[in-house]
Amino acid sequence: MSANSFDARSTLQVGDESYEIFRLDKVEGSARLPYSLKVLLENLLRTEDGANITADHIRALGGWDSQAQPSQEIQFTPARVIMQDFTGVPCVVDLATMREAVKELGGDPAKINPLAPAELVIDHSVIADKFGTNEAFAQNVELEYGRNKERYQFLRWGQTAFDEFKVVPPGTGIVHQVNIEHLARTVMVRNGQAYPDTLVGTDSHTTMVNGLGVLGWGVGGIEAEAAMLGQPVSMLIPRVVGFKLTGELPAGTTATDLVLTITEMLRKHGVVGKFVEFYGEGVAATSLANRATIGNMSPEFGSTAAIFPIDDETLKYLRLTGRDEQQVALVEAYAKQQGLWLDPKAEPDFSEKLELDLSTVVPSIAGPKRPQDRIVLANASQQFAQDVRNYVAEDDEAGKESFPASDSPASSNGVPTRPTTVTAPDGSTYEIDHGAVTVAAITSCTNTSNPYVMVAAALVAKKAVEKGLTRKPWVKTTLAPGSKVVTDYFDKAGLTPYLDKVGFNLVGYGCTTCIGNSGPLPEEVSKAVNDHDLAVTSVLSGNRNFEGRINPDVKMNYLASPPLVVAYALAGSMKVDITKDALGTDQDGNPVFLKDIWPSEAEVNDVVANAIGEDMFNKSYADVFAGDAQWQALPIPTGNTFEWDAESTYVRKPPYFEGLTMETTPVSDIAGARVLAKLGDSVTTDHISPAGAIKADTPAGKYLTEHGVERRDFNSYGSRRGNHEVMIRGTFANIRLRNQVAPGTEGGYTRDFTQEGGPVAFIYDASRNYIAQGTPLVILAGKEYGSGSSRDWAAKGTSLLGVKAVIAESYERIHRSNLIGMGVIPLQYPAGQSAETLGLTGEEAFSFSGITELNDGTTPATVKVTTDTGVEFDAVVRIDTPGEADYYRNGGILQYVLRSLIRK
Repeated sequence: MSANSFDARSTLQVGDESYEIFRLDKVEGSARLPYSLKVLLENLLRTEDGANITADHIRALGGWDSQAQPSQEIQFTPARVIMQDFTGVPCVVDLATMREAVKELGGDPAKINPLAPAELVIDHSVIADKFGTNEAFAQNVELEYGRNKERYQFLRWGQTAFDEFKVVPPGTGIVHQVNIEHLARTVMVRNGQAYPDTLVGTDSHTTMVNGLGVLGWGVGGIEAEAAMLGQPVSMLIPRVVGFKLTGELPAGTTATDLVLTITEMLRKHGVVGKFVEFYGEGVAATSLANRATIGNMSPEFGSTAAIFPIDDETLKYLRLTGRDEQQVALVEAYAKQQGLWLDPKAEPDFSEKLELDLSTVVPSIAGPKRPQDRIVLANASQQFAQDVRNYVAEDDEAGKESFPASDSPASSNGVPTRPTTVTAPDGSTYEIDHGAVTVAAITSCTNTSNPYVMVAAALVAKKAVEKGLTRKPWVKTTLAPGSKVVTDYFDKAGLTPYLDKVGFNLVGYGCTTCIGNSGPLPEEVSKAVNDHDLAVTSVLSGNRNFEGRINPDVKMNYLASPPLVVAYALAGSMKVDITKDALGTDQDGNPVFLKDIWPSEAEVNDVVANAIGEDMFNKSYADVFAGDAQWQALPIPTGNTFEWDAESTYVRKPPYFEGLTMETTPVSDIAGARVLAKLGDSVTTDHISPAGAIKADTPAGKYLTEHGVERRDFNSYGSRRGNHEVMIRGTFANIRLRNQVAPGTEGGYTRDFTQEGGPVAFIYDASRNYIAQGTPLVILAGKEYGSGSSRDWAAKGTSLLGVKAVIAESYERIHRSNLIGMGVIPLQYPAGQSAETLGLTGEEAFSFSGITELNDGTTPATVKVTTDTGVEFDAVVRIDTPGEADYYRNGGILQYVLRSLIRK
């Protein structure tokens, strides 16, 4: 029950239904607030308890100073939690482990139960092993079940053991697309109350739902578990950046072009830790699908959230996707009552403002390794010619034609080249070179949720087939939609056969290529690439293109709209200027250009209008949690505590609660710490967290081999996130990681100073030696440390490797918070300082004093850092809120929650 200090409790009548609401207009100053802060204000009014959430907190938010730096802490209680299976499995593993820990401490295991609705979508496990045939989907699903049976059994057990926990089974869709098409409420109804739908999710792209006016963002799995268990998310009232949209997109551009433009603008402006809110008359002209595409990319430009207010476009989408009329009527009535309805002419109070005229957007791609590195499509081949030099050996001879003229007449002089002949299984041969597009993937919720770009891709395929074009033989082409609705409207529009003929056969309903599940390249292509060290490329309609993420054979990765993915599959090389050069020849030998097969806006709109209907969504989501016969046939254990299988290499009981007592151990200073890794700028959680394939000669591969797992059954790191033994062996093991402690190496290597001379060793092996010696570890890093996906294992793995502190120039919000949640203290160099300016090499021994001040209930602003080489400096303590300090004192967030629940 809310303390209701502002007499805000009221009633809203919608049709025959009556709902309790908390009126925002009862709080002075609420009318001028941005949309996102109004949602937070309602959250505080409804959850005011006089202790953690007080009238002063509510007044502080109502009186928000848009120009002030964030300093006021509030407690945000999300309405629900959304998870995917890679990040969700560890959550359920930890909940199961907490039940046992509570039991061992004399408490009631049933107290460990989600107190807010928690929904998990299995979308990260399907790998695009098979492609280019009509059987690819069925074959990949069969392989998926074979690899993941133990995990799926565990999740099915969780669905029966925990209340308020639901699982969307495999082969259904991508979590964020399923969220906007079905799970999102926009306005939540629970226990007679109506209130804004809010959430946190274990995937950073949770922000896709911001396009529906739903406030939510990605958190680490650790924070998500706490939210499920009723713990509010501790946060500072953020700065809010207003992004004004005017005009309309010009013909020939797509939502992808728009979002890459916005990403570039906002990353340049700087929005880390801030909310972004879209306003202006251009918002009304932006379709819901395009809004969702923009919201999805919030992590790429660095903001916490990127939200759109509710308007008629929101209601139209809710109806299209099968929400009932009472729910749609409630959303409209509630939004208008609470001042959450879009006024295109309004100028809310914002901390900062940007503006984009949509008519200035031009076709674009991004790459070769970051989503914010936008390239105007017309300049793409020239930019590739410059960038490829960073990926090839110096002795590559430049200036030769890379491909036979009949295949790619656009190969330009002056570009590094290493033509390599490949023999296909049928005996035919072809040449590939640097820049060859070896992966062309229509993948990821970012774009597969958007019917306009998906239909455009299918129409490009149709026109290409009619001209006699198909993909180049070295291109692995895959189609992985975010929901079954996509294939339904392709079928209804008669477009599926054309996609199939170009090679874009359905491979699965999952994230696939965007998260590194692209599957192996054809054996002959992979061999040629590796034998000749070719800098080949991928083109994907995803949101992430970080180094080493997409495929271990592929060095350069480009984000592009789905229709451009098809075009690059036809062109076969990034050396081709697809805006000017022929993609191939038609049946009569005439050149075919992109303009010849690019659909008009009217063509796309006609298909969307006639092929997509509410009935498709109703059919696809009618029984979404039931699963197919294969899912339902999985045998599962019973009982409210899990029966751990000692032989399992997928799901193992983690060590977080070993030796836990009800009393906390005082925090201590750190002495004699050695550097496990010294890293540069923009080291992402993709560099830190285990992801992708597991190689046999790595610590994780050796562990699996020792446990009787055949190499063909290694599966991916993501699929084994429920096994901490595999995951810590893959932490800091990304093939593109450059650890400056071990110069000249690439991958998971460091120097082990427990051995004489500090020889190069695997990071995992060195950490075991340091732990055995009782030596704490530290990570040194540059700017934007931990940007990228909100992966809990980036923090869990760091902690389990024995790291006690990280010193960075700056942090990404989620990773900094997750480090605290795992008992690792995040520190920051003094302003303007870095490892380089301080002369740190990573070979020093470090000591940290002043941490013990936390035992007095306060958080020190700085701690003294000293090294055995005489370097001294005061590092800024990045424990930003009192709640985070409580987590750190308890050894982590899970330990804090567990103790709190037992004491209740």
